[in-house]
Order: sequence, then structure tokens, then C-alpha cells
Amino acid sequence: MMHRRALILLLTLLWLPAVRAQLNTERIMEIGRNALYFEDYVLSIQYFNKVVESKPFLHEPYFFRGLAKFYLDDYKGAELDLDRAIEKNPYVSRSYQLRGMCRAKSDSLDAATADFLMAIKYDPQNPILWQNLAATAVQGEQWERAAEVVDSLLLFAPRYTTAYLMRAQISLKLGDSVAAFRMADEAVKSDAYSCDVYEMRAIVNAEYERYDVAEENLNTSIELMPGRASSYLNRALVRYHMNNLNGAMEDYDMALYIEPADFIGHYNRGLLRMQLGDDNRAIEDFDFVLGIDPDNTMARFNRGLLRDQIGDLRGAIEDYSRVLADYPDFEYGYQCRAAARRKVGDVKGATADEVWLLERMAASQAGQQKKPVAAKEDKTRKRSDRNVRNYNKMMVADEGYSENYATEYRGKVQNRNLPVEPEPMFVFTYYKGEEELRATAYYKPLEDMNRQNRFSYNLIITNNERALAAHEVERHFANIDNLSKSISDNPENLYYRLSRAIDYYLVQDLDAAIDDLDAAFLLEGDLWLVYFTRAVVRYKLQESEKLNRMNDNGGGVAVKRESAVPNMNYMLIKGDLDKVVELMPDFEYGFFNRANLLMELSDFKGAVVDYSAAIKINPQFAEAYFNRGLAYLYMGNTDAGVADLSKAGELGIYSAYNAIKRYKEDRE
Repeated sequence: MMHRRALILLLTLLWLPAVRAQLNTERIMEIGRNALYFEDYVLSIQYFNKVVESKPFLHEPYFFRGLAKFYLDDYKGAELDLDRAIEKNPYVSRSYQLRGMCRAKSDSLDAATADFLMAIKYDPQNPILWQNLAATAVQGEQWERAAEVVDSLLLFAPRYTTAYLMRAQISLKLGDSVAAFRMADEAVKSDAYSCDVYEMRAIVNAEYERYDVAEENLNTSIELMPGRASSYLNRALVRYHMNNLNGAMEDYDMALYIEPADFIGHYNRGLLRMQLGDDNRAIEDFDFVLGIDPDNTMARFNRGLLRDQIGDLRGAIEDYSRVLADYPDFEYGYQCRAAARRKVGDVKGATADEVWLLERMAASQAGQQKKPVAAKEDKTRKRSDRNVRNYNKMMVADEGYSENYATEYRGKVQNRNLPVEPEPMFVFTYYKGEEELRATAYYKPLEDMNRQNRFSYNLIITNNERALAAHEVERHFANIDNLSKSISDNPENLYYRLSRAIDYYLVQDLDAAIDDLDAAFLLEGDLWLVYFTRAVVRYKLQESEKLNRMNDNGGGVAVKRESAVPNMNYMLIKGDLDKVVELMPDFEYGFFNRANLLMELSDFKGAVVDYSAAIKINPQFAEAYFNRGLAYLYMGNTDAGVADLSKAGELGIYSAYNAIKRYKEDRE
């Protein structure tokens, strides 16, 4: 009997570490997926590395590490990981899908096609797989094959808007104008509130020189989404074709206000300013283009002409010479440089250019010299066009195929296929994404803590977080180690716990962050910062778990907002936010976050009350107007909802206009 008990005890002792290792691996995998969901790709790879090292026989860590690499543009590395994932489990559709996308990015189109066909074999009703199969045919310029694939897709997914957009593009390539117009119209019927469908309709109309109709289509696209630069760029080209140069200039100015670094926008605005005689500002645009692409010969030649025009002759000669070094047969370049050289007194240089031109003319007349390739008669050129004689033509983007590929596994945005999404909760962090038109959040008590150096770095409030860079990830892991030592030496220090909780949050270890916040609560039960941060971390944990479950169920796409069950986790989050607004009644972000939680629980009336409280504190709170507008719409109060969305749009949230358009029928 004693031997039997000893054997059981021994087996138990041997079993416990294995269970603990298993649980740790599962937790690391979960943290990695959290990081992936929140688009911290570099960080997620580090976590998946640990899982691969511990359990190399699992397919999932290879798949998700491959996905992270894919979004970091490491297509070869991603493909190798997906090879391993398929080797471990060859029956998972998403592994073939993602490997196919990697191979397509590397122009291995036959291999990509084979992968998409395998993915369809295991998931035949997935429209994204058919879309990717068609995109591969498009990339290979197999237009008939692409048309067949999209037609097959539309048989079982007749409301899949992207398919109509692709079919319209393919029809243009096949020269089938009837089908192109029909597909563009079907896309509008499928989703009348999408900017993409009106832009495609405009492209089809512009292709057949129906510029007035194309302009109307783009007007609608801009009405739906005024903050989208591509619509203004496209309308500028349409207006240029209609000789409405002032209207085109207004559109380029607006597009570059929204996307200040747009290459094509600056080039085309430079040409337009050149035509309108605004030489100095045209030079500024070409300076910008050359700053990005110093080898852009056409931008350099245009700048040379402009420098010549304003009297900067030596600058003009320098530009002409650079162009002629790349294009030594460009007659007009020699003509311009000869004239500029004469003006500065360089008779020898001017004479050399003129002699070259005379010899060229004589050779041409004697039939000894081929005529230069003439520029096409149309008013635009592709960005990849290297014919310097097209220097005075407007630039359009090259046809790209990568945007036709899609995956249901790209984080929070792509997994939420909802008509309109509320603005997310505000958080405390050290980093924020770019916000061109939003005011910086400010709260004096937080700034006071920053001045007292309570945290590792200055905390900010934002609802526009960004992923960490590799060096930032390393810094926060090191900071966690340092803070752990400090906590061990001084366990009563509240701010060590808070700082480490924020570091854990930033590296997506949400459970560990909550543990530290719970410990901070025990040290100081009335600190508003603890309640606010714990509410956010708890909510993020709920959100990531929910989306991960949806992905595991086939990349599930949320179709509509469903009433949430007020489970214990949501009640804990609400309890923390209740305490925040009790302790800090002037903190608008506490009311905003609680309102967001109430929206999640479908308590729209309660959400309106809290958004209103936030707006009372901060009358310029754009996000609160936007979300309150949605809450009103969910309640059926369209007039109040549209008024709030209009105010949000005025304050810089351009997607509000799209929401207004979607709900306009409720007002009629």
C-alpha cells in the first residue's frame, strides 16, 4: 500500500510540471494572439517563437507567426512558416490561403493558384478564397480565367460587393463596356453606401470619356467619405480632362491636406500649377517629388523648365544636364539647355548643344537616325512610364493587384464587418498613432503625475494606439524585469505596480497587467487611475478573446450588433468605470468609456446619458458626438443621431458623413 501511494505521489509530481508547462504555453499563445489582434506584429512573433520552441509539433504557432510576418512584408519568412504549419496539419484551409497570398506577393502565381484551390477544397463557400483565386488570375493577366472565377463566386455570393468591383475591372480589360457598366451598377445595388463602388463606377465612366457622369460618381463618393484622398485625386483627373483646371486644383489641394505625402498628388499638382503660371509653388511640389525619388527624370525636367522660367538659370542647367545624362537622345532637353547656357554667357556649352541638335537633324533627314519614340496623345501616363517626352502629362497609378487579395485574419478592423463602428475606448499609454485632425487629449491630474515622474515615461490618453517597434518591445521587457526587482525590494510602492501593469499591457500580457492592477488596488483603493486602467485592460481582454474565438470558428465575420449578455466580466468593467466617474466627475474619458461599455451591452439610453456628460465637460469632444450619434440611431432617433454625426464630422471624424448617408433614408 505504501509503495502504491509513493508511486502515485511520484507520478503526480512528474505530471504537475507538464501541466504547468502546457498551461504556460497556452497562455503565451494567447498573449501572442492578443498582440497579433492589436497589430503588434513584431511583439507577437516573439511570443510565437517561444511556443514553437516549446511545442514544435503544433501547427498554430507557425501559422500565426507566418501571419505576423506577412503583415511585416516578410513573405519568404511567412511562406516557410506556413510550409511547417501545413506539414503539421495539412487539412486547415487558412494555411493554404495565407501561403497562396505570400506566393502571389512573390509572383509565384502557379503555386499561389494551387494553394487557393486547396483552400477552396476545404472551405468551398468562402468568398475570400474565390476572390484571391481571381486576383491571382488578374495578376497574371489571365482575364478570361479571372472572369470565370468571379462569375463562379457570384453564383453563391450574389451580394459580395468586392466581386462586382473586380468583375468591372476585368470587363474593362476585356473591352466589354456593357459588362463593365452592368457590374459597376450591380456593385452600387449591393452596397449603395460604399465609396469604393462609386469610385469604380467613376473609373468605368472615365474610361469611356463620360467625364460628367464620372464627376457625379466621385461627388457621391466624397459625400459619403470626405476624408478619403483617393476620391479627390480621381475627381481632380476627371476635372482636368474636362478642362476645369481650377476645380482640379481645389481637389489636389484637398487630397494633399488629407494625405500630405501623396507622391502622385504632388506631381500632378506641380504640373497643374505650372500650367496656371504658379511657378514657385510648382517648384515646391517637384522638390517634394524629387525628395522622395531623386531619379524621377520627368519631375527634374519640369523643375528645370520652371527654374528657367523664374530666372534661376544655373539651377535649370543643372536639372537639364541631369536629365540628359539619363536620356542622351532627348532633343528638347538640348534645346532648353542651349538656350539657358546662352543666357548665362556659356557660349561654348550652348554651341555644343546646338551642334548636337544640327547633327541630329541632319542624320534624321538622311535617314540615318531612328525617330524618337513619340509620346502618346492622351493626357495621362502611368507612374512607371519612363518616356521623358511624356514629362508634361498627368500621372496615374500603375495597375496594382495586391489590393485584390484579402484575408479574414487581419486584426480588429478586418474582423469587424459592420456598417459603422463606434470610436474605441480611450486608454493610457506612452504612444499614439498619427492623428492629423484630432486634438490631443489632456487631463490636468494626469499631467501632474507626469511632472512628478510617477511612471517610466509620460503617460498620454488616446484611442488611437499604435504597434510597438522592436526596440520599444525590448525596452518594455527590460523595464518589466527592472520593475519586478523594484517591487521585490519595495512591495508597498503603488507606482511600481502601476508602471509594470502598463508595461504588461503594452506587451499584450493582459492577465499579468490585471494582476498588477489588482495588487495596486489593494495598496490604494481610491486611485482613479487604477480603476480606469483596469477597466480598459479587462475590456481589451474580453475583446481579444471574443475575436480570437470568431477567428477559430472560420475567421467569423460579425454581421450585425447583437445584444451582449451582461456577464461577470462586463460587470467588473462597469464597476471600475462607475468608480472612475465617482472619483473624477470632470474626467470626460471615464464617462466616454462607460458609455462605450453600455453600447456593447445594448443599453443605448444609458450610453447617451454618459456621452452627454462627456460632451458637457468637453464641448469639442468629437468622438463622443460620433458615438452618441450612433446610439441615437440604434434607438431610432434619426434626427438627433444625424445632428450628432454632423457635429462629429465638423470636428474631424470624416467617417461620420458615411454614417449619415447610410441612415438618410430613415429621415425621409
